[in-house]
Amino acid sequence: MSLHKVVIFGVGLIGGSFALALKKARAVEQIVGVGRSLATLERAKELGIIDVVSTSVAQALQDADVVLIAAPVAQTGAILASIAPHLGADTLVTDAGSTKSDVVAAARAALGKKIGQFIPGHPIAGRESNGPEAALADLYVGKKVVLTPMAENDAADIERVALAWRLCGAQLHQLAAEEHDSVFAAVSHLPHLLAYALVDEIASKPHAARLFDYAASGFRDFTRIAGSSPEMWRDIALANQSALVLELDAYITHITALRGALAAGDGAAMEAVFSRAQKARLDWQRTIERAEQSSQEGGD
Repeated sequence: MSLHKVVIFGVGLIGGSFALALKKARAVEQIVGVGRSLATLERAKELGIIDVVSTSVAQALQDADVVLIAAPVAQTGAILASIAPHLGADTLVTDAGSTKSDVVAAARAALGKKIGQFIPGHPIAGRESNGPEAALADLYVGKKVVLTPMAENDAADIERVALAWRLCGAQLHQLAAEEHDSVFAAVSHLPHLLAYALVDEIASKPHAARLFDYAASGFRDFTRIAGSSPEMWRDIALANQSALVLELDAYITHITALRGALAAGDGAAMEAVFSRAQKARLDWQRTIERAEQSSQEGGD
C-alpha cells in the first residue's frame, strides 16, 4: 500500500512514531502534522517526523488518505468535530486512544453520517517519554494494535487501516469497544493508577528525600510508568471510569486480604499469593517472549 498523504493530530511519541515507521517503510509521500503547539509541530518537522506543519484543518485534510488522532482522549471529540466538515469521502480516520467506548460515542456525535469513515484503534506500545523527541521508527515492531470496528465500518476500510499499522511492524487484533475497555482497565489503566499512587504517597512523607535516596531497581521497575503524562492518564482514567473503578475495588479487596494475612503472621497464605503471582508472571513473560521471537523470525 502506498499512501499519498497522512495527517497526524499529535506528533509526540505515538503519532510521531507512526509517521517515522511509515517513512521507514517508504509507504507515504507526505505527512502533515496538526496540533495545539506550533513549537512542537516545528520541532517535529526539524526532526524529520512530518513534512508539513498545518494550522488549517481544512487544508490539512485536503486529499488525505488517512488521518490519525494521537492526542489525549479528552480532545478526541473536539478534533473529530473540527475534521467533520472537511472530511472527504475517501479519507479514513483512526485514533490511538487508550479507551474506546467514549471515543466511539464522541465519533458518533461529531461525524454523524460519516461515522463509517472512522475506525477506532489503540496501539499497545506506550512509553513514559513524551514529545517528538520520544518518537521511534521501530516503536511498533512486534507490538499489538487493537482495532475496535463498528457496524458501520466497511471491511475494506478496516483492512486499509490495519495495513497501515502492519507497515509499521505491528500485529493486528480486534475487540469490541466495551471488551477493550474492560481488558485495559485491568492490565494497563489500573497499574498506572497504582504506580502514581505509590510515588505520590512516598513523596508526601516528611522523610521522602531519604526514602528516595535508598530506592533501587525494584522501586524503579514498579514505578516506571509514573513518569508518563499526567494529563493523558487523567483523561484515560476518567474516560474509563466505570471499568477502572471495578478493577480498583477488586484490587483493594485483594490487597486487604493480603494485609490481613500479614497482620496475622499467616506466612502460608502470603506465600500462596506470591507463588500464584510468580507462576502467572513467568507464564505471561514466556508467552510474550515467544510472540516477539515469532515476530522477529517473520520479519527476517
